[in-house]
Amino acid sequence: MGQPVAIVTGAGKGLGRAYAHKLASLGIRVVVNNRSHHDQPNSAEAVVAEIKALGGSAVAEYSSAQDPESGINLLNKALDTWGRLDIVVANAGFDYPQSFHKQSFSDFEAIMDTNFYGTARLLHAVWPHLRATGYGRVIVSSSTAGLYGNHGQSAYAASKAALIGLMRSLHHEAKGHDICINAIAPYALTPLTAKWFPEDWAGLFSTEQVADSLALLVSSDNHVSGKIFISGAGKLREARMQETHAIDLTDTAFDDIANLSALETPESASQEFERFLL
Repeated sequence: MGQPVAIVTGAGKGLGRAYAHKLASLGIRVVVNNRSHHDQPNSAEAVVAEIKALGGSAVAEYSSAQDPESGINLLNKALDTWGRLDIVVANAGFDYPQSFHKQSFSDFEAIMDTNFYGTARLLHAVWPHLRATGYGRVIVSSSTAGLYGNHGQSAYAASKAALIGLMRSLHHEAKGHDICINAIAPYALTPLTAKWFPEDWAGLFSTEQVADSLALLVSSDNHVSGKIFISGAGKLREARMQETHAIDLTDTAFDDIANLSALETPESASQEFERFLL
């Protein structure tokens, strides 16, 4: 197969940095993306230097996830540098935690633009290439906030939930092309999550442990796709959307609604609709 090439966005620190290091340690060449801050040393360059010092191969790329050309810029960086692209880790994201009624809509839009549209721009750019080459391993960064909601995180939760819908749809479109796409909802101590994690939990919820999960999912040996994985503290679990049996609305009490039990997980929206015809 040759030496694979990966793109990792938001890779200047936190989970992205851990992902880039882990992939490089496995012999994968990495496009390390983090937006450039003109008044600060570039964190992508620092991570590239770290990887090279350890004997790995990496190159820095500075597009912001909010840049409409960010996806094509990242694809071109991989192809111009190494002539191929095999793995995409869409990790870039941020949050301004605030109650919905207090949050300005411009802040809400900024979170959606980076977390959801930034990932969509990247995947829209790389998807034709992955289909044409007949191979790809793709990870999008979701969150348990996107699965279950969280106080003060309406925009963040909405952006992460939207990524799950995008991932699931691309999973169906990828069938027959050896492209596997999954979502990781991580628990790790990072600059984004530090305010919620006591300092003495750093070792328990390390970024390196989540990176180990990612390494399994982007391996050429992995053929699992369309799944949501929660990773943290050296553990991995799958989150599933389930539906209950149907009840007849002509003869329903509130107790019936409150006591519905989960039975199955539909594979697609089309399959779910077909259940109503039974």
